[in-house]
Amino acid sequence: MAEKLKNQIRQIRRGQTNLTQAQLAERVGCTRQTIVALEQERYNPSLILAMKIARELHVTLEKLFILSE
Repeated sequence: MAEKLKNQIRQIRRGQTNLTQAQLAERVGCTRQTIVALEQERYNPSLILAMKIARELHVTLEKLFILSE
């Protein structure tokens, strides 16, 4: 069975920081479309991008991303 990377980006972005997708994208150096794809779990980020997002949302990588089976 293939493992899947799930994330809490949308929930944390909306609930704790109130950032828009565009604002988050600008702060971490990617496009809004990348944030959309990440939130819809259609794209797995690079480690660098994942760390930038976690830092911007003030959470750990473990809280932001969950590896599920």
